Order: sequence, then structure tokens, then C-alpha cells
Amino acid sequence: MDSAPSADSRYLPETVQRAVKIVIAGPFGVGKTTMVGALSEIQALRTEETMTQAGAAVDDLAGIKDKTTTTVAMDFGRVTVNDQLVLYLFGAPGQSRFQRLWHDLTHGALGALVLADTRRLDQSFDVIDRLEEARLPYAVAINDFPDAPDYDEERMRQALDLLPETPLVTCDARDRASATEALITLAEHLLTLT
Repeated sequence: MDSAPSADSRYLPETVQRAVKIVIAGPFGVGKTTMVGALSEIQALRTEETMTQAGAAVDDLAGIKDKTTTTVAMDFGRVTVNDQLVLYLFGAPGQSRFQRLWHDLTHGALGALVLADTRRLDQSFDVIDRLEEARLPYAVAINDFPDAPDYDEERMRQALDLLPETPLVTCDARDRASATEALITLAEHLLTLT
């Protein structure tokens, strides 16, 4: 993947022949919006809104008490892999009340990158279940928060009930290089399935 966007990266080269849809999924507050923004070569589309008292009864802020905004539709970004291939990144909202959007966001996707947080691994179960029900291949990236407990890979695999062939990596969703490595892990996994 190119490390830096071109001077006018808003436009795709005429040579692009294939576009691939990738979903960035995960529970509420795990860093999906941040990752799409870090990866995207264009200004990412964000549908962030300020959280209100009305959502307090349904949005579990345990472990993320400083969170003040939430994605209410999706995030969108683009990564040009080479002159012929572009990835479109769709960040899915994490709360179950936005589950109706998932069908549309996952429709036609080649795969998904699931972001997880070791402080709240149990909140990843619903996301992984939805992807498995949609039969969408995925890889898991543990977003490395500074105050999160550090577990070895085997323990995280067991906690998330991952199949041995499901890739599991650690990343920093804020860092373009780290987020790119996680995306490459997903791409390599998808290539093994073809």
C-alpha cells in the first residue's frame, strides 16, 4: 500500500479496475472511526454525533467513560493499494440498536477487520456472531489501549473463541503503519480463502 497519498488523492487513477469493500467492525468505543481515519487517503466521512442523556440508558460506557461521541451511521474511507486496486473501508457502528445497518454495510464486502479491546473482550462476541451469521471472513485486531490489560495470544483466542485459522494481531488504531499491518493481515487471510 502506498505510504502517502498523492497531491490530489481525491480522485482515483483511471487505471483502477477493481474496488473491494472491507468492513471495520467492533463494539462501541473500540476505535473503528479512529482506524478508518488513520488508514484513509482521503478525508474520512464520519457520522459522529455527540452522545446525549437519551442514549445513556442504552450505551454502556463501562471502560470508556470519557467517550463523548458515537457513530450513528458509518465511517467511510479509501485506500489505493496500487494503480489497479482500491479498498473502500466501511466502519460499522458498534451498538446493537444500529444492527439494521449491518446488512447493508456487510453486503458485498470481501471481509471484515474486527477491532477488540482487552478491557471489554466480552463485547466483541455479538460482533463476531453477526459476521459469522453473514458468513463474512474476518481477522481480529486488538486495539492496544494504554490502560488495557495485556494477555498472551492463546488466552485472547480462547476468550474470543476464535478458530485456529482466524488471524489475531495487535495494533494501534491511531497509527497509520500499525493499522495498515492489521489490514494486511486481513488481506493475507482473505487470499488463503480464494
